[in-house]
Amino acid sequence: MTLISGSDFCVLFAGHHNRKMDIETMAILDIAKMGHPVLSRKAATVPDPTHPDIARLAADMRETLEHIAATGIAAPQVYQPLRMVVYHLPAERIPAGVDIAPVPWTTLINPEITPVSDEKHHVWERCLSIPGLHGKVPRYKRITIRWQNLRGEAEETEAHGNWASLLQHECDHLDGILYPMRMDNPALLSFNDAPGALAMEAAANPDQIDPKFLQMVNAWPGREKWL
Repeated sequence: MTLISGSDFCVLFAGHHNRKMDIETMAILDIAKMGHPVLSRKAATVPDPTHPDIARLAADMRETLEHIAATGIAAPQVYQPLRMVVYHLPAERIPAGVDIAPVPWTTLINPEITPVSDEKHHVWERCLSIPGLHGKVPRYKRITIRWQNLRGEAEETEAHGNWASLLQHECDHLDGILYPMRMDNPALLSFNDAPGALAMEAAANPDQIDPKFLQMVNAWPGREKWL
């Protein structure tokens, strides 16, 4: 185990095997599930983004995402209460009718989101910490996000559409917020193997739906009977 100390916090790093990991021997990390206290607390600021343990954690988070073919994860989801997110947005996760370019692997340290306007749209979301469920969540359509990279440098970009929604979802974890807490229609919280409302929307407007969600709809045995 590795202990990182800062002026105002002390975080114990406990990986999948409760041991210190070299970046050459990355780990697939356990994921905290809804109900665990780490997911309901405000995460601590990372005082030194250049610390070697932060690079190791980022590498482990990416390895975990690659292993489960997911797009993003926040440090609290792997039991590390730090303001840190690792994500990417590959072409195969961008809806056909959405004008967004793929985003390469990115580590966000101490990210801050500012909505560009009050305009929102509703997006279907899932979460690694809430397996087996999906829901429809209102998100700002366009945001600015500022963060530090692993070199400690400040970066900033503007994101829109599904990209902006992904960033909002992941950064919510840093403040102890899970997507069902954002939903304005709890009736749309559904099991993945019974995606009725999602299936109806996908049938009407498939070009606006994340291809991963379309796969879920296509795998539903009751689709033709109930739609």
